[in-house]
Amino acid sequence: MPRYEFRCRTCGDTFELSRPMAESSDPASCPAGHDDTVKLLSAVAVGGSSAPAPSGGGGCCGGGCCG
Repeated sequence: MPRYEFRCRTCGDTFELSRPMAESSDPASCPAGHDDTVKLLSAVAVGGSSAPAPSGGGGCCGGGCCG
């Protein structure tokens, strides 16, 4: 289940909630009971492999045609 980060505007506390994606925009109360909260944008890192960048040859300055 995704975790969403919120910040309370009243006390400044930052907290996380686990909830279904369908409820991601629902209001949240902070642990201290305040209702004036805002959902924060979270950076998500997705692992995986990527092909290495090509090196040498091709292109004007990569192929030795400049000079």
